[in-house]
Amino acid sequence: MPKNKTQYESEQVAGNGLLHRRLFLSGGMALVGAGFLGVKQAQAANPTDFPDWMRVEGSSAGEYGLRSSHESDVVRLVNPRQGAVAIASGSRTPLERLEGMITPNALHFERHHSGIPDINPDQHRLMLHGMVQRPLSFSMDALHRYPMETRTHFIECSGNSRALNAANPVQGTAGSLHGLLSCTEWTGIPLAILLDEAGLDPSASWLLAEGADAAAMSRSIPLDKALDDALLVLYQNGEAIRPSNGYPLRLLVPGYEGNANVKWLRRLKVTDAPTMTRDETSKYTDLLADGTSRMFSLNLESKSVITSPSGGQQMNGPGLYQISGLAWSGHGRITKVEVSADGGLSWAEAALSGPVHSKSLTRFRLPWRWNGNESILMSRATDETGFIQPTRQQIFAKWGTRFGYHTNSIQCWGISGTGEVNNVYI
Repeated sequence: MPKNKTQYESEQVAGNGLLHRRLFLSGGMALVGAGFLGVKQAQAANPTDFPDWMRVEGSSAGEYGLRSSHESDVVRLVNPRQGAVAIASGSRTPLERLEGMITPNALHFERHHSGIPDINPDQHRLMLHGMVQRPLSFSMDALHRYPMETRTHFIECSGNSRALNAANPVQGTAGSLHGLLSCTEWTGIPLAILLDEAGLDPSASWLLAEGADAAAMSRSIPLDKALDDALLVLYQNGEAIRPSNGYPLRLLVPGYEGNANVKWLRRLKVTDAPTMTRDETSKYTDLLADGTSRMFSLNLESKSVITSPSGGQQMNGPGLYQISGLAWSGHGRITKVEVSADGGLSWAEAALSGPVHSKSLTRFRLPWRWNGNESILMSRATDETGFIQPTRQQIFAKWGTRFGYHTNSIQCWGISGTGEVNNVYI
């Protein structure tokens, strides 16, 4: 006799209690029913039993929206001061406290090398020069008159997740270990429009982007990439980009390491070779096992992390849980995320929450019936090029153990018999 839909979708499909992903698709939960979740039937409420907030008038409208006071603990994780320079700092997005794929502006991670400049947009200018026919200088008013596009892309610092390179597991939340990552709806001008207006020298092949902070942060970008999908960003999630993320203008290079997305953009110089700035020679290179450094490894490879259950959280006894997390790739769309609950012995495909954009965070979900025993949760992402997120051992075998950037190894969360969740190695 064929199985009905409820039986099929609550059936275990991988080891240690992983259930079919369709349980979280197309109304599957409604078919299963609350009883499967262990939800108890509520007693009938008295319709005249009003809570306190229904007995008084609420607050009036404000000029700028505020979140609930009950959510005030959802904050960025501020990085410790680096050396003696307090302004060379940053903060991390609390990934485990958010849902969906869009990061609120106030929780977008930040990283700066010489503090956040207070730039007057009326005085700010963007210079475009070098190997062009017509050097140009743009005011912010002029830039706002150009045609704009809106796209959803992630930005990730290339130093994100480097804690996974430590000899022993570093304990922390998903945000503290992987929170140099955010995803935003960006609106701005395709850089190709301005480059076409300036007229490129046929022998040009690179572009130097420089910021207006005190460090004059600068990076070299291949010209082909600049002409492909780079944006000059003016808006972030519908409002002017925040100062910590580059107000009034930043470069967005989708899929490239965060440092290449130069903030407070003031200068673009077209060149025939990379400029070899201090920000791409002394830093943001990968030290290999033989002592040489890999340079301009700009594209970020596919990666994922389970955000719930995740480090620092506490399981609330055996039962049905939602495994949820984020996947992304600098090479395009995520096509598949697999989840294991038995340390990689078996895998099940998770449901992807649409829309799935290119070079954007993608939310994945999978139902799990935890039996209360010790477990190890893992996720691995595959992108549209077919690249599969590697294990920690695979990365070390390929690159050695001395690198500090571009860590995209599989995160393993160990769950104890009492429900504590910690970072573990296997």
